[in-house]
Amino acid sequence: MATNITPLGTRVLVKRIELDEQKSEGGIFLPDTAKEKPQEAEVVALGNGKNDDGEVVEFSVKVGDQVLISKYGGTEVKVGGDECVLVNESDILGILS
Repeated sequence: MATNITPLGTRVLVKRIELDEQKSEGGIFLPDTAKEKPQEAEVVALGNGKNDDGEVVEFSVKVGDQVLISKYGGTEVKVGGDECVLVNESDILGILS
């Protein structure tokens, strides 16, 4: 279990923002296994910004930004007991305001 992760390249470490919705629109309570993973996340850490050619690329996001990530992208990791996702910057669909 990792306790501290520094992303490499153009990768971004994000923590999913859990919504408090425990039941469906019809009023049925959903178990954790039936819930979809949220696409909203907060940026926790940024990589060094180097692409595959070694060129430095400026990130479009910064630590603390709330972003929308692709549903099936990234690699899930545990950081200090929190579940986070390590994604490429290209898997970030937008910044939420």
